[in-house]
Order: sequence, then structure tokens, then C-alpha cells
Amino acid sequence: MISIDSALCRGCGLCVKACAQQALSIENKKALCKESCTLCGICIDACPFGALSFPQKDKAKDLSAYRGIWVVAQCLEGKLLPVSLELVGKARQLADEKHVLLSAVLLSAPSEALAQELIFAGADQVLLLSTAPSQMEEEEELAFRLLAREIAQRKPEIVLFGATLFGRSIAPRLAAHLQTGLTADCTELSIDPQQGLLLQTRPAFGGNLMATIATASARPQMATVRSGIFPLPPKDLSRIGQQVLLPALPKKKTKLHILESHRETGCASIASAPLLVVAGKGIGTKKNMKLVHQFAQLSGAQVGVSRPLVEAGWADYSQQVGQTGFTVRPKLLLSLGVSGAIQHLAGIMGAETIIAVNTDPDAPIFQAADYCIEADCMAVLEELIQIYKI
Repeated sequence: MISIDSALCRGCGLCVKACAQQALSIENKKALCKESCTLCGICIDACPFGALSFPQKDKAKDLSAYRGIWVVAQCLEGKLLPVSLELVGKARQLADEKHVLLSAVLLSAPSEALAQELIFAGADQVLLLSTAPSQMEEEEELAFRLLAREIAQRKPEIVLFGATLFGRSIAPRLAAHLQTGLTADCTELSIDPQQGLLLQTRPAFGGNLMATIATASARPQMATVRSGIFPLPPKDLSRIGQQVLLPALPKKKTKLHILESHRETGCASIASAPLLVVAGKGIGTKKNMKLVHQFAQLSGAQVGVSRPLVEAGWADYSQQVGQTGFTVRPKLLLSLGVSGAIQHLAGIMGAETIIAVNTDPDAPIFQAADYCIEADCMAVLEELIQIYKI
């Protein structure tokens, strides 16, 4: 809204007459501005006393103190989650481009073995939290307080999270607390060669296009990434890194207590499957899913589906492949009747080899496939089943 200096305002009303938005009024012989103000500036020119002006912009935040890249690493049952190692591998590339330190924050009880695993994956140093595993896993509030304190004190320029339930919950809280931006479910991370900003790419507008987002005026730059988007980095046993034990937080009663937890079994099987057959709308009818499962059983593959089949009730969400389902990295992926929307392609780009079968020669899936078969996918599938039966 327009700023009004009450000491200079005479209440003449000229600004009210000039405002086309009816955003100004006179009360107690002084001009008042309403929220409907569009900052067009006409009233400023109309005031003969110089009482009106544009609001002063906040001074630009000094970002020079922020440096380095952090990966928030999670554990489950004493083992690092694959997405944490994948992020360390990608962050190593980013850190080399920016010539900065790469730190991994280990969300578990202090463990020299886990810290060394992160160093072998590419971390320069591992920040260890002085907290028992049960506390860290059960008390999200505690993890939030620890990360908020350390980010505020150590000022990393970039902070990356796995898009796990924990990452999706705590990253937005931290972003709001630190008054910075956050890009969720990124499919690519890179460094802008001109400005050095983190370029965060993700599907947008329902998956119809890929948007690249940069956080130019706030720090840290934050992003979450799903498991399987980036490859696991090779272990470099020659790497030497530093392990830093962070001071514990003072005890504070937390508001959140997890009474019970149950882990679903089998849901992530397609994410780690070496051989995957993925069915799309092109298979025709729900009964054809029986043939897809029959082939998968014969070949030792897992079955995945595109999003429309889940929405139609032909398959469970745990089988959905793509940006809104599971990201997969099989050695071989057989795609049957999948057109290949952007969100689906984002979830299969880690596959070593893709064989696509579709009747449409212009199907986007053919642009991502290593081998393209323009044919009826069910006819091809029936022939494959016969071959396996021989």
C-alpha cells in the first residue's frame, strides 16, 4: 500500500479524487490507504504536499555469509536410506562446481561407521547429532530444533532432503522458519554458471511442463528429491573426511509423541526391482492385467503401472511408476501401452534400458526408450508369454 506521512497530509482529498481504485479515504482529516491499493502512483502525483510515497523496499538480505552444501541423511534400522547416499553423490558434483565444502547431517545417534559411509560417498564432513536414535526417530520436533539451530549458526548455502515422509514434513517447516524457499520432488539439480544459484527442476502444471526454480534472494536454497532420481555414488575408500559432534539441545517438552508405527511391506518393491514391466492404458482392459502379471511371473519381473490405471482401479498405488508414484531404476524396463507423460518419464529416466511398445509412433515414451516397437502391446505380450513357456 501507499505510505502516507500524517505530518504532511492536510486532508485535502485530492488523492481520493485521483484514485481510480477507491483505495483512499479521508478520516479525521487525514488520508488513509486500503488494501485495494494497486500502487499505481497516481495519488502521489496528485498530492501537492508530498505526503504520499511508495513504500520503501526492504534492504536486500546479505547472503555472502552463506556457503557450502548440506545433505540431511536419514537412517532406518541402523542403515542409511539409499536416497541419502544418492543425494550425497549428486551434491558432490554440485560442491565441486561451486568449490565449496559438502557436509552430511546424520540424523541418528553418533555412528563412526555410518559417518564413514557418507564420507566414502562424497561428503567432506559429517555433522553428528548428540541424540539417541529413539528420540530422533520419534520426535520430529527435536530434529526440527536441531536443524534450525545449526542452519542458523553455520549458514549453509544449499540444504537437500530426501522426499521421504520425514523430509516432506520437516523441510517445509524449516523453510517457513528460516523464511526461505523450498522446491519439492525435484528431478534435476544443477548450478547456474552465471549466478551460482541452485537450479531446481520439477514437473509443474499437472506434469505438462518442467519448471526450473531458483531461490535468488533468500538462503539457504532448499529442495527435496525422491529416491531413485540420482544414481548411487561409487564408494571411494580413499576419501578422508571430518566428523563433527554437535552439541545437544537443552531438554524441552515436545508436543508430538508417536505411540505406534507400522511399516507397510512390499510397497517399495518396484523401486528396487532389477526387471520391471510397466502397463499403461494401451493394454485395453482390466482383464489384460492378468496377462501382464503372468508375464511378470514367468520372467521374474515386478509389475508397475501408469497413473491412469491406478485412478481406474486396475492396480494399487504401490505399483504406480512416475513422479507422483515411485521412481524406478531397473536394469531393464518393458513399457506396454504407456504414452509417456512428463511425470511418468521423470520416474523412469534412471532405467538402464527401456523397451517401449506402443501403436502410436508419436508417443513421448519413444523419445525416452532405447528400443521402440510400434505394435499392439498385447499381441507382443502374448508372444513373449509363449516364448517363456517353451
